[in-house]
Amino acid sequence: MNPETRTFAASKSPLLMLSATGIYQQYGDRVLFNHATFVVMPRDKVGLVGRNGAGKSTMLKIIAGDIGSDQGTVTRPNGTTLGFLHQEMDLPTGNTVMEETLTAFAHIQEMDDRIQAMTKELETRMDYETDAYADFLEEFTSLTERFAVIGGITMEAEAERVLKGLGFEQKDFSRQTTEFSGGWQMRIILAKMLLQRPDYLLLDEPTNHLDIESIIWLEEFLAGYSGAVITISHDKQFLDNVTKRTLEIELGKVYDYKASYSEYVILQADRREKAEAAYENQQKVIADKERTISRFMAKATKTKMAQSMQKQLDKIERIELDQTDTSVMNLRFPKAPRSGAITLECKNLTKSYGDLNVLRGVDLKVDRGDRVAFVGQNGQGKTTLAKILIGLIPATEGEAKLGHNVTVGYYAQNQSDELDGKKTLLETMEEASPPEMRTRLRAMLGAFLFSGEDVEKKVSVLSGGERARLALACMLLRPFSLLVLDEPTNHLDMASKDMLKNAVMEYDGTLVVVSHDREFLGGLTDRTIEFRDHKLYEHLGDVNFFLERRQLDNMRSVELEKSKADKPAPPTSTAPAAAPKKELSYEDRRRLEKNVGNAERKIEKLEKEIAKIHLTMADPNFYNDQAKVDKTTASLQRKQRELDEVMEEWEVASEELG
Repeated sequence: MNPETRTFAASKSPLLMLSATGIYQQYGDRVLFNHATFVVMPRDKVGLVGRNGAGKSTMLKIIAGDIGSDQGTVTRPNGTTLGFLHQEMDLPTGNTVMEETLTAFAHIQEMDDRIQAMTKELETRMDYETDAYADFLEEFTSLTERFAVIGGITMEAEAERVLKGLGFEQKDFSRQTTEFSGGWQMRIILAKMLLQRPDYLLLDEPTNHLDIESIIWLEEFLAGYSGAVITISHDKQFLDNVTKRTLEIELGKVYDYKASYSEYVILQADRREKAEAAYENQQKVIADKERTISRFMAKATKTKMAQSMQKQLDKIERIELDQTDTSVMNLRFPKAPRSGAITLECKNLTKSYGDLNVLRGVDLKVDRGDRVAFVGQNGQGKTTLAKILIGLIPATEGEAKLGHNVTVGYYAQNQSDELDGKKTLLETMEEASPPEMRTRLRAMLGAFLFSGEDVEKKVSVLSGGERARLALACMLLRPFSLLVLDEPTNHLDMASKDMLKNAVMEYDGTLVVVSHDREFLGGLTDRTIEFRDHKLYEHLGDVNFFLERRQLDNMRSVELEKSKADKPAPPTSTAPAAAPKKELSYEDRRRLEKNVGNAERKIEKLEKEIAKIHLTMADPNFYNDQAKVDKTTASLQRKQRELDEVMEEWEVASEELG
């Protein structure tokens, strides 16, 4: 299906809003939506949230018109457009990346073709004095002006900007779309939809196939988007950065919060607490009245009064308390067995698939107890290196080895897809279990929210989230000293992700995790390995420190380029060219990166301290105490000198790193 925008003449309402009224949907005995009603204004940025299976994707399909609801209506203003990105979309074949992306401008391209044809006709026409020629010129001028106004002149540049923001390189533009994986093809579909700029943009898990850099770019794009956005995402940070409003689907109802996701979580807890308090108070009042009525009914003289009180009680509007599904899996990793000081190591490792080079001469050492995150663009070799390190696939060149007595627990990116659909849950666990664990399998499945008859279900009927929980349960059947997680949060809802993160935080072994989920990675690791241009670049600290540092590096690079541009060109020298820079060893590179990281932390601290002093000195009353002035001024000069020294240390270490 093409990601074309759809134009609906759906509503004659003067209010420019999308309106869902009385949406009712039932599957068998289960009511998915119980007369849900909400509106979305033209520039709203809405997060659609709820547990797995709550009906989020179904609601988007109803809004988009892909499926109908049993009852209720969805209306939009006449002539407005809607784009819907979902996970079952296909990309047409036969085009290059740029050609396919430019189909987003089909109406503009038709205009461009007409202008080109008219230009050729102008070269041959000779009837300058006729009315027909004057009309032709008027149409040509009008068409050319309109073409410029709607962005026809800049459409290729705009397409290039969006494609690069989503991770494509210039060299990719001329490649056939069929050369790319399904995840990269979804990026092309997303690019087309963003370029079409529909009035209502529906996004179902748009970050699923994106890396961290592309997610950050998409956040910035959507923040300035002129239309309305309704998005489903399990990425908390994405929701916080994009949305200002949250629609929660819970047990058939839709609750509307004028807040981003993190604020919604607080407001939701407050709503539930107040509802429970009101319910309990009402139950006490009802119980008191019922006791009084029973007492009065026993006395003939007060029977009429009791009947009157019963009628009043029957008229009370009862508060109903939703039976909220707050169940989460109970996850705890087994204690890690003791292993050698070095957990894993690779030297001068290269991996190629035919002519495609993924990794080139990389070195990495992970010591016992290290917690390492692999980050970088999709296709840069994160999963490949993880598989090589634990012996699942061979390297093309170089060596990789596990340390002494290292045992591995591995959760693959497609782990849940590898489960045998013909087996039951219990059979799946029995197949993966050592003999001594077999008596505990039902209890373990219960901890992962599979209870009673669930254990006899076939794997084929499970949802993506349920499969992911089963795969995690299988992994916990044996202890391991090295935990390798490859995109473990795929298919997990918010509550399950939180539970998994808490369990990983408490795990006492060595950790290697591949993920594009910044919220999940935040505070989880103490080393971040960036995969870029077939190489590895190590950064101390977690993903947030890595992103802050990269932003700082980008700003400093811009400043350096600016200062170079402002300086006059140096005189031509006849001195011999400098010798090529010596390749740094793994230990030297790690030492220098540590120096750079320490320097950056000192710089940040000193800049804050200097800013605080400047704030103090900005107070007019500050200068009334000369002793304080002298002391503060001396402190400021001392900190500025210290900042200059640390900046010099940073520059030296950065220069050596290249």
